[in-house]
Amino acid sequence: MSTKVKKMLFILSKATIENAYAAFVMANGARMEGIESEIFFTFFGLEAVQKKKLDHLHVATVGNPAMHIPTMLGGLPGMEALATTMMKKEMEKLDMPPIGEFLEILSDSGCKLWACKLAVDMFHLKREDLIDELDGILTIGDFYSRADQEGCQLLFI
Repeated sequence: MSTKVKKMLFILSKATIENAYAAFVMANGARMEGIESEIFFTFFGLEAVQKKKLDHLHVATVGNPAMHIPTMLGGLPGMEALATTMMKKEMEKLDMPPIGEFLEILSDSGCKLWACKLAVDMFHLKREDLIDELDGILTIGDFYSRADQEGCQLLFI
């Protein structure tokens, strides 16, 4: 017996470019397949929905085995900026929208965007610090209650 996926809930805890785009592409793909999708931005993932920070996300070069460079090289001045520039150029070639535009696309498609209340409080943020497309600020309990249905999957990124 198989249950069709009806809803995907993504939890974004780190706002590196690679993590943000992973969540956004999967949430967008769900919407394109007619599956409900929601993203819960918590801890450093909140940077992806902060007006002042979303255009300045970087690639993680230190401690990222997929970079295929020694950790010491990843920590050298300029390496993170170089890797970020290279990734953004490759994404442009694939017509990937910038973070802010992608958030608008997700919101317009019906994807719900939520900020974590604990993280918002911890980082002393206000609602006006966050993007207009945000659907609200939820406790983790409120977010989990949104998963309480058959065919719902949670994915932590």
